[in-house]
Amino acid sequence: MRVLITGGAGFIGSHIVDALLARGHECAVVDDLSSGSPANVASGVPLYEVDIRDPAALGRVFDDYRPAAVCHQAAQMSVSRSVREPVFDAEVNALGLLNALAAAQQVGVKQFVFASSGGVLYGDVTTPADEEHPADPISPYGITKWVGERYLQFYAREHALICTALRYANVYGPRQNPHGEAGVVAIFCKKMLAGEAPTINGDGLYIRDYVYGPDVAQANALALERTGGPQFAAYNIGTSIPTDVNQLAGALRENCQHILRERGSDLEIPAPKYGPARAGDLRSSLVSADKAQRELGWQPTVAIGAGLRRTAEWFAQQ
Repeated sequence: MRVLITGGAGFIGSHIVDALLARGHECAVVDDLSSGSPANVASGVPLYEVDIRDPAALGRVFDDYRPAAVCHQAAQMSVSRSVREPVFDAEVNALGLLNALAAAQQVGVKQFVFASSGGVLYGDVTTPADEEHPADPISPYGITKWVGERYLQFYAREHALICTALRYANVYGPRQNPHGEAGVVAIFCKKMLAGEAPTINGDGLYIRDYVYGPDVAQANALALERTGGPQFAAYNIGTSIPTDVNQLAGALRENCQHILRERGSDLEIPAPKYGPARAGDLRSSLVSADKAQRELGWQPTVAIGAGLRRTAEWFAQQ
C-alpha cells in the first residue's frame, strides 16, 4: 500500500514509517520540521517539507505522491500551549486535519488514520475508560481532537472514506522531542543524563497510562490495513496501567544513574524539584484497549520498565 504519513519526521510518525516499511508498504512523509527531524526518516523515504496549514502546498503533495492511504500524525501536541494559544491549536489540529481530509478526498484515498487522544478526550477518569465513555475534554487540545473525530465521521459518511481514530494514551519512547513542552519522559531523560534535577509540575500524583512508541506504530499499521467493520471506528491505544509522575521520575532516575555509572561518570542525579501545577492537566487518565485487541489484533508488547530502560539508553546515545 502507498501511504502518506503527515508528521512522519516526528517521534510517533517516524516509528510508524518504520513499522509500515517492515510490513512491505511504500511510504512518503509530510512534515514542516518544527519538531521533527529528517534524521528520523528512514533512508529512501521521500520527505515533503510542508505545513499542513497550507492547503495549496499540501494539495500539491497529494497530487504528486497519489497515496492510497493517509496516516495523519501532524499536530500541535502540547496541552499547556493549547490553553495559552487556542487559536493556534485549532489552526493546526482542526484546520490542518480538514486540509488533509480534503486533499485525500480529491485524489481518491481509501484509508485515513487519525492520531486522536484518549489521554485528553475522556476527561478525568480513575478506571480505564472504554470507547463508549462520554467525551469530556477540558483543554483546547482535547476539544480539537474530539472535533477531529467528528470530521472523520463526516468524511466516512459522505465520501466513503474508511476512517480510523486511534485514541492514544501517553506515548513515550526513543526519538521523543525533549525540548520545549514535549513528553515528560523525554524531558526527564535529558535532564537526568546531564546530572540535573527535573522539575515535577504540582504534587507529582498525576496518573497516566504510558504506552511505548513502537507499540503505537504497530497499532497504526493494523488500522491502515483494516478492511472490515464500519466506515468510521475509534480505538483506544494504551495499557490500562496507572503510573504517577513521582513513580515515573523514580524509575527514570534509577535507569539514568545506572547508565552514567556504566559510562564511568561520577555524576549524582539529584532528586526532582517541584514546581507549580500546569493549567489544563488532568489528575488521572487511563484507557482500556480491549476493543483494539478484539478488532485489530493489537496489544502492547513492551512493559513500562523495559520501555523506560530502552528510552533512557537511546537518549544516552544521542
